[in-house]
Amino acid sequence: MRTVTTALDVLVIQNEDTWDQCNWIVPLSKALEGLTAEQAAWVPPSGGLSIWQLTNHMFYYNQRILERLQGKAPSVPAADSNVATFGISGDPLNEAGWNKLMEQTRKLAEQLRDTLATLQDSKLEETYMDSEDNWAQTLARWVLHDAYHAGQIVQLRRQQGCWSIVF
Repeated sequence: MRTVTTALDVLVIQNEDTWDQCNWIVPLSKALEGLTAEQAAWVPPSGGLSIWQLTNHMFYYNQRILERLQGKAPSVPAADSNVATFGISGDPLNEAGWNKLMEQTRKLAEQLRDTLATLQDSKLEETYMDSEDNWAQTLARWVLHDAYHAGQIVQLRRQQGCWSIVF
């Protein structure tokens, strides 16, 4: 018997693929796997963002999405700008700080996965905050956002010569 795939099912699949399933794209967990603080803090000679900054940025937005999905007010105040969510490039000597961010990122990904798995389809049609978008539109864009940044992280690793993961 064939089952119906709902919009929520698609979002769950996309979230899993973006975080840890090796299917059509490199998932974020693999893109971050094995990085040292020095590698995470590296900024290309031509300028740009570090992996640490990209991870800070995703963590900021993912935390806010999770809390809103849970019906809570965000625990972190709104950033002054999108640029502010990236923070500084990171300290190449701060392994403890990098490892803490990795652990928090992993836990947040698990919480998001669990929260999505328990959502009701009707939630997707609800308005997202004060916008004209609904939750389905917001979550679809959120998953693409993380997939985009995972690709940037892989590119930065390739530029550094620290990408050796084969699928």
